[in-house]
Amino acid sequence: MSRAFSLLSLITFIVGGILSVNGQANLLNARVPQDIGSLNDQQRETNDETPLAYGYVDDRDVMWSKTVWEIIDLDERVNFPYYYPTDTLNLGPERRSLFDVLKKNLSNNNIKEVYKSAYFHEKLTYEEIQERLVAVDTTDAGYEQFNADGFVDPQFIERRRITAAEIRQYKIKGTWYVDKRLGELKYRLLALCPVAPDVAVKTANGEQEDLVELFWVWFPDARLSLNKNKVFNSRNSSQPITYDHLLNSRRFSSTIYKEENVYEDREVKDYIYEDALRMLLESEKIKSEIRDFEQDLWNN
Repeated sequence: MSRAFSLLSLITFIVGGILSVNGQANLLNARVPQDIGSLNDQQRETNDETPLAYGYVDDRDVMWSKTVWEIIDLDERVNFPYYYPTDTLNLGPERRSLFDVLKKNLSNNNIKEVYKSAYFHEKLTYEEIQERLVAVDTTDAGYEQFNADGFVDPQFIERRRITAAEIRQYKIKGTWYVDKRLGELKYRLLALCPVAPDVAVKTANGEQEDLVELFWVWFPDARLSLNKNKVFNSRNSSQPITYDHLLNSRRFSSTIYKEENVYEDREVKDYIYEDALRMLLESEKIKSEIRDFEQDLWNN
């Protein structure tokens, strides 16, 4: 018993040592603050930034599948890791919100597969994405100056930008399927979309904001970039996890707002009107049908 416990402790220590590299590396050995984050040769070897590859799934092995669209509401505490930090002035470059990670990798052309909708018909360029994130407007004083003098001073030009603080939700599209070779119900995330108030619409305090989809990212194309960025672990800051791991393991709270159906993939709100409770119950019903399908495989 003691030998087994010792062996388990050794394995835990080794794994913990490897994972701790992804935290604040060299924190306890830093001679000056600039040494924090510097990796030695052994740490570089163990700090593999390649995401775990998906296994090949033959279409003939998919016994059953259902595609659903979900909303990750960033007002829920369990979803805070996707929202924060919104103010990075006093933080290091290793801590960024999901939106900042997406925006940075879009600008660096590390993420290329970006679309207007979740059906991936119309691809967006980086310039088109920027147009969705920035709005330029002229104030009333600017219009008065233009009518009087024929020009507008830069001080009367208002620019509004969508930052991480404005993101309210994330929408995701994924497919649940039964792999008949393994006899398991599995999930594959296909796309990710940040949702924010329309930057082109200026709302007064207290007015309800109109939320719009900014862009849809084909998730497999973004996995490498998301796997290089860590999420703060509030339970153990020495062992953060990556956004790729967080999303693939479905560590979030979500609500199904649409499933593929014969009615042109209509949303729940299209057939249940102005009744939030019934919409939520319908979402839970869809979830139960998916879970029950796997249970029924073994009960029949």
